[in-house]
Amino acid sequence: MKHTIQALVENKFGVLARVASLFSARGYNISSLAVGETQDPTISCMTIVVSAEDERILEQIKKQLHKLIDVITVIDFTRRDHIDRELLLAKVVKTKESKATIDKLIKAYDLKLTEETGGYCIIEVSAEHHKIKEVLQSLKKFELKELVRTGRIAISK
Repeated sequence: MKHTIQALVENKFGVLARVASLFSARGYNISSLAVGETQDPTISCMTIVVSAEDERILEQIKKQLHKLIDVITVIDFTRRDHIDRELLLAKVVKTKESKATIDKLIKAYDLKLTEETGGYCIIEVSAEHHKIKEVLQSLKKFELKELVRTGRIAISK
């Protein structure tokens, strides 16, 4: 099961390396990681998605994070009411034949057409993980020149 953990950390060099080392040393795989400055420039917010098969492993991860001196708080969103999002940008080859299908996809998933030229278009979607997966599945029928996505970010309600 995937768990979303948020850690507020001091915005200093080396903090990300220490958190990554903690996961690496204990053999926990990070599925996604997003880090950004908060409203306080001295604090950064890390959103970490990790697979933990049982509660014991998840508790171990949270306890280890709390032990790091640069970590201010750790929040587990697993059972909390929250909103999470990921961002996906896809550069799709556009042909006369594919244009109508791409337009249908944009309407169906409420995607944003960020840029369009003669040969390709860039599609943007910010959504929950399951919707991102659906969009990725739908994009398989097109020729993709490039695809990038962020890690998950989350905020409590």
